[in-house]
Amino acid sequence: IFHNMVEKGFQDMANQNERKREKMFLIHSLIGVGIMVFFRFLPLNLPEVTSVGMEVLGIFIGTLYLWTFVDPLWGSLMSIAMVGLSNYMPMAGLLKEAFGAPVVAQVFFLLIMAGGLVYYKITLYIGRFFLTRKFTNGKPWLLTFVICLGCYFLGGFISPFTAIFLFWPVLYDVFEEVGYKKGDALPRVMLTLVVVAALIGFPMAPFAQNGLALLTNFTNITANLPGGPVVVNNAAYMAVAIILGLIMIVANILFAKFVIRPDVTKLKNYDVDMLNKNPLPPMEPRQKVIGISFVILILGMLLPSLFPTLPGMAFLSSNSLGLALLMVAILGAIRIKGKSVLEIPQVMATNFNWGAYFIIVAAILLGSVLTSDNTGVSAFLSVVLSPIFQGMSPMVFTVLLMAMAVLLTNLCNSLVIGMILQPVIVTYCTQTGANPAPIVTLLIIFVLLSAAITPAASPFAAILHSNKEWVPTKYVYQYTIPFVILELIIVLVIGVPLANLLM
Repeated sequence: IFHNMVEKGFQDMANQNERKREKMFLIHSLIGVGIMVFFRFLPLNLPEVTSVGMEVLGIFIGTLYLWTFVDPLWGSLMSIAMVGLSNYMPMAGLLKEAFGAPVVAQVFFLLIMAGGLVYYKITLYIGRFFLTRKFTNGKPWLLTFVICLGCYFLGGFISPFTAIFLFWPVLYDVFEEVGYKKGDALPRVMLTLVVVAALIGFPMAPFAQNGLALLTNFTNITANLPGGPVVVNNAAYMAVAIILGLIMIVANILFAKFVIRPDVTKLKNYDVDMLNKNPLPPMEPRQKVIGISFVILILGMLLPSLFPTLPGMAFLSSNSLGLALLMVAILGAIRIKGKSVLEIPQVMATNFNWGAYFIIVAAILLGSVLTSDNTGVSAFLSVVLSPIFQGMSPMVFTVLLMAMAVLLTNLCNSLVIGMILQPVIVTYCTQTGANPAPIVTLLIIFVLLSAAITPAASPFAAILHSNKEWVPTKYVYQYTIPFVILELIIVLVIGVPLANLLM
């Protein structure tokens, strides 16, 4: 009887929590949609902003609210629908602008390719490769670096989710094998470093994920500048991201080793043969073909930026947005044992990141809409910010911008903050004649990788905060705050001269 009473009590508590979550979901949804609908009627006199601009600003602010407090996917869909119902453009034209953009199509097929890597378990072989390097035996911090390196590349080319959900379970087994328990310092540090390294890799690829969305958004909002749109060179962007990323990973590990100083004695007993007791089967032909195709796709998008004068590079550059489509089509046509190498319906049903896709669609659309001449938002920002930036050197501006980025991105979604701060760069560079490419490159890289401290900063930080059994909340803050401060110092000391040199 007592057992049944306790069980019923827990069930009632769970039901109450579920009802509370549903109630808060409804309340936040109504607030977000209410901002979208009623913001235009506020008695605000914003210089240069038109009536259409007030509508669009309301939709933008409402979208930020829904992304932060409700659900990014649902918020993105509502955002696109509300822009279509506004006076900005009829729905038919709006849908064409939102889903017909070449970059949106590129993202769609890139996500199919990335989903294929997960669906066919190719990521397991990538993770196992990093965890079974014999030179890490008896060297805990070298092993940590190799694991972080794996998270970094998986986070950049596939998704930080993949890196986290791939490495965390393996690490749990390693901890159990060598004798670490929940509550021990080393597991806390290593699990945190997995998330931080995956985040550092997140903005690395200029043709994927939120980095692509922000780069495209900046090209759109600079389209009407006297010199034409600012297009950041992919190779230069990626070089800056990789150099800074590797330095940041090393710096964070050194901080963990010499400042946090967890006990690594037990991990010295770790031997890669522990994992080899349960070896993965040899890769099948299908897995090899998809893996090689993914590498070819990445090279096809990077080579035109690295070697623009080589024969064929101009053709490849002009068609780079369609390379992912072509690769998906080829893999769908090639058959092994009576089945397509890439079974598109199955991949899309189970491993297509719809949330990322619709966030990118909405972000690119809102960036284009907000900076349209008939909204007046760009002119408003110029009027407001001109007195602030007058006489400010590019270095001082960059320092202030990065400080704003790290504070705001840990209070709100990092993609959102990147979108908000980009027009600030345009305004400053228009006034001073500074080169915007290095500044926006550093902003995009830093705003995405620094979203590690609070659950609101990114879904990856939220995952870390949710792992309270292994990493209690106080330790999340205790570790991530100094990591992010280190990253800020590296961006300012190394990143600024590096970006200016390469761009």
